[in-house]
Amino acid sequence: MAEITRKDVDHIAKLARLDLTEDEKETYQKSLTSILEFADKLNDLDLDDVPPTAHAVAQQNVIRKDEVNSSLAVDRALANAAKSQDDQFAIQAVFDE
Repeated sequence: MAEITRKDVDHIAKLARLDLTEDEKETYQKSLTSILEFADKLNDLDLDDVPPTAHAVAQQNVIRKDEVNSSLAVDRALANAAKSQDDQFAIQAVFDE
């Protein structure tokens, strides 16, 4: 596993728009190298009998059935409206015609 270089840290800091001190650069260099070494350990796992999956846990459709239910009455829905017209909220025009 290749070690993260100071040049890599400078590049990442530039992309993230971070102004790092020399001490911070050294800390991040060590930390990022450690993270990549840990992630590299995943290559040692025996995954031959593990089927490819999109999710770690089984997923199921959680969409409810489309059923007609009672709804809020128009007069109650418009009760707190500043203005209403023809059983709809009336608002100021956004665009001039």
